[in-house]
Amino acid sequence: MVETMFKWLAVDSWFEFWWVIVGLGGQLLFTARFLVQWIASERAGRSIVPLAFWYLSIGGGLVLLAYALFRKDPVFILGQSTGLFIYSRNLWLIHAERRRQPE
Repeated sequence: MVETMFKWLAVDSWFEFWWVIVGLGGQLLFTARFLVQWIASERAGRSIVPLAFWYLSIGGGLVLLAYALFRKDPVFILGQSTGLFIYSRNLWLIHAERRRQPE
């Protein structure tokens, strides 16, 4: 059973297996952001991007970047690190705008 699971996941050890689990967890976080955005848009009756979308993007992106570094995949590393910059910048802009608004 373990051998079949390892073969299916293309891993050779429990260490690699747990990294695959980490990668899957990151992908689930990343996917959750779309569910949050969809639900928020349905409730508002228009397309919106809630703050939670950006936090889930950063969380999922960080976990996926760690996984990509473990796998030494330059394409995945470049994609996730670029995405993290964009998500962080969006959060920076959102919080800067909120600081400028009078209370």
